[in-house]
Amino acid sequence: MGMDTGDGRVAPPLTGGERETLRAYLDFHRGTLAMKCAGLTDEQLRQRSSPPSTLTLLGLVRHLAEVERTWFRRVIDGEDVPLVWSPEGDYQAAYDTTGADRAEAFAVWEAEVEHARRIEREARSLDVTGYQPRWKAEVSLRLVMLHLIHEYARHNGHADLLREAIDGEVGA
Repeated sequence: MGMDTGDGRVAPPLTGGERETLRAYLDFHRGTLAMKCAGLTDEQLRQRSSPPSTLTLLGLVRHLAEVERTWFRRVIDGEDVPLVWSPEGDYQAAYDTTGADRAEAFAVWEAEVEHARRIEREARSLDVTGYQPRWKAEVSLRLVMLHLIHEYARHNGHADLLREAIDGEVGA
């Protein structure tokens, strides 16, 4: 297990096995997103703080809930569940935070993270595969975890800029 970073996150281990390290990095990035949103009002979370972009912190939370749901539940677990915010499968719908609030977005995101953790824990190995229809290919749990780490890292960079523009808070 890694060291406490002092900001609510746990740093990944410096000498862990593959699965332990992937799990820890993914959780570290999940914690970073939560940290970037901490202490803000619903209005601030919906603030489009880097014009002309329409990206918001709340939109990122909603988007990453869909990403977790898609890759772990739909792809690896083979569940036939629709997207949360778009039964038609439009991934962009999560970014529209009109009428959205923190409680709903975070409840959905946290629930999807828990599903993802359960699916990963129950998988016999990182070599377990699921079908990704958009790619028309089988993908491994290993690839899914790496893809999610990449997705969070990229969006946490956005979150960092959005947060700084809202209240000047910086740091990862």
